[in-house]
Amino acid sequence: MHGTYRTFVIIGGGLAGAKAAETLREEGFDGRVILIGDEHEQPYERPPLSKDYLTGRADRGSVFVHEPSWYARNRIELHLGQPAVAVDRARREVRLGDGTRLPYDALLLATGAEPRRLGIPGTDLAGVHHLRRLAHSDHLRGVLTSRAGAGEPLVVAGAGWIGLEVAAAARSLGTDVVVVEPGPAPLHAVLGPELGAVLAALHRERGVTFHFGTRPAAVTGRDGMVAGVRTEDGRELPARAVLAAIGAGPRTALAEHAGLALAESGGIAVDASLRSSDPRIFAAGDVAAVGVGGGGPRLRVEHWANALNSGPAAARSMLGQDIAYDRVPYFFSDQYDAGLEYSGWAPPGSYDRVVFRGDVAARTFLAFWLREGRVLAGLSMNVGGATDAIQGLIRDGRPVDPDALADADAPLASLTAAPSPRPCPCPRT
Repeated sequence: MHGTYRTFVIIGGGLAGAKAAETLREEGFDGRVILIGDEHEQPYERPPLSKDYLTGRADRGSVFVHEPSWYARNRIELHLGQPAVAVDRARREVRLGDGTRLPYDALLLATGAEPRRLGIPGTDLAGVHHLRRLAHSDHLRGVLTSRAGAGEPLVVAGAGWIGLEVAAAARSLGTDVVVVEPGPAPLHAVLGPELGAVLAALHRERGVTFHFGTRPAAVTGRDGMVAGVRTEDGRELPARAVLAAIGAGPRTALAEHAGLALAESGGIAVDASLRSSDPRIFAAGDVAAVGVGGGGPRLRVEHWANALNSGPAAARSMLGQDIAYDRVPYFFSDQYDAGLEYSGWAPPGSYDRVVFRGDVAARTFLAFWLREGRVLAGLSMNVGGATDAIQGLIRDGRPVDPDALADADAPLASLTAAPSPRPCPCPRT
């Protein structure tokens, strides 16, 4: 046991914060652990909010990281529904909205991200939604189920992961969906045109209508309620509700006001140990901008796996362990009957070739993004068990024979000679 007279404070009631608290106890820290969340809910995971929880296939209890009694059993002090409003680095205190001051010996900022607003006329109308919190998902599900089949569509602004997942959920509930996206295809900035076309076809087969190359210019209303969306190219789209799914920005206000260094790409600048410019303050999850090896830029990863892994890594670093956080970016998505897993990062312009393995028409395949024969990223659609091998190819960083990569009879593990994981050579989100 160690740390009896120390206090560790965690700000953030999501997966990263909850897993950090869990790790502190697992590693033998017996001091005071305080977890602060600005929602009244205990820490929960966010992926179900746009998937099974939104459709009603998963119950409320399934989204929470721990059962309610776990926090008391492990002596985790919860301050819920009470936002942290300031960090006093000189006094080593966190001030809450009600004036409470909490001392800390080490502080973890796991404040996450906040949905970006549309910033157009009409967004104050009832029926304009964002999706980041449990209450958002509850409200949106009520809208989708109360008038399913009424012929008034949900208009989704943005064809990113959240937009597509909500589109799939809404269609499964019988709601018509129209997606407005400025890019030429879904997820163009992440997957490029090759996979964007596959996803567009998947959704069109289920009845989703896309309008590419344009944005919402205004939300129109009637009696204070959403009635439609006017796009920049002059379309008038009827709507019963609008979802803003145009990305999220890191919640860095606390860090900024405390004078911590921020990364040019957004987020709190941290080193490989997830330590900020203040040696007693750490950051994890969506808000942390981790340095890429070799002096590269600090970039953020806004996905579940990063929260799952960076929270525990930050906790161990707070305890003084030698930590070098450098994982291959990974995320997953479920849309209709398609399960997708993506590793690495290869936006358009970073790769020169996409290689497919399997049956693209049947949507049972792997895809690899290559630059000069080196695998930058890989995606599986309805193919299980491939992620470790894909990440091995990315970490290996040596050219791979594209023909062997496309050959379903050639084991992926045989295409890399790396005896052990190496630092990820790819840029990160």
